[in-house]
Amino acid sequence: MLRSIGAVIGGFILWTVLWLGANSLLTIITPGSYNADGSTDSQFLMLVILILSVVFSIIAGYTAEQIVVDGSTWPVWALGLALLLVGLLVQISFWSLFPLWYNILFLLFLVPATLLGSRLAP
Repeated sequence: MLRSIGAVIGGFILWTVLWLGANSLLTIITPGSYNADGSTDSQFLMLVILILSVVFSIIAGYTAEQIVVDGSTWPVWALGLALLLVGLLVQISFWSLFPLWYNILFLLFLVPATLLGSRLAP
């Protein structure tokens, strides 16, 4: 049970660290691409951010599965749902700053990508 809880927490922390680090790096390597409110008008940059979100979700799901090791699926589902819930709260705060397609795709890919990552684990 502790491993399962650790898998959810560990996967969530890993996703968050990767996300914050990538956003910081993107801000540095694309100066002037972000507005003062944290949004961007660059559709290319939005696509990059979406792809990174999917990749980080896959990595988090993979990591959670590696921590669980007993084949239990609920920790990965819990991780995906936690990412979705927090993602929804964050997206609501940025809802008017990004186009609708971005907000929807960001949220839509979180759970499936997390589950895919868990299935990639040996």
